[in-house]
Amino acid sequence: MPVPAEPDTTPQEITQQPRPVLCDGAASGYTIVLPPGWQRIPVRQGTAEAIRKILDQVFGRLSRELPRDSLVRQRIELERRLSAMAARAREKAGLDLYLPVEYVHGAAVPASFAVSEGSPGPAGPGDPAQVVAYLAAGQDDAAQVTVDGAIGIRTERIAAADPASEIPAGSRRVDYTLSVPGRPERWLMAVFSTLGSGDPDGEYAKILVELFDAMMSTFRWSWE
Repeated sequence: MPVPAEPDTTPQEITQQPRPVLCDGAASGYTIVLPPGWQRIPVRQGTAEAIRKILDQVFGRLSRELPRDSLVRQRIELERRLSAMAARAREKAGLDLYLPVEYVHGAAVPASFAVSEGSPGPAGPGDPAQVVAYLAAGQDDAAQVTVDGAIGIRTERIAAADPASEIPAGSRRVDYTLSVPGRPERWLMAVFSTLGSGDPDGEYAKILVELFDAMMSTFRWSWE
């Protein structure tokens, strides 16, 4: 992300975000703790407002450092990119998009993740434990997980370049697929992707995966 601003890394900036309702009669949503510099963009409603707030925050810090014409061009380009990312997440039944919007030690953090809801693919509906066993079968990169009491599966792989998402190189991808408590036919997916330092199998990519796993360790279901 072309957002040259050093984040404030005080603990007060680590916040727990409110979530939208997923389905009646079950877990009503979720919360997740974000590191400093990360922001949430809801992709079903309130998207434009969330993007505008991020842009105001970022470019407010740069207003004294860059010429106005340069600021306007950068803001328009960043708004276009964030809007396109949110639109792609929405097309995939997304709920929220999360990404770092500030530089860390002078460099952009090439990572993001989206949370969506839906079915577990070809496994179809059924007992969550059986669905997880089916999804994990034959996958060396799959591990069964339990996240805040919900059974699920974690997979990790190297994904090929995706021209449609403006990613010019391969990326390291981690997927969490979790059964929604109280609704075994509904599943929540958290999908993380990083380019690392240009090598998706490199040390930096693996460090960012560890960061995502740490965020997922704070995942909690919310209830009405």
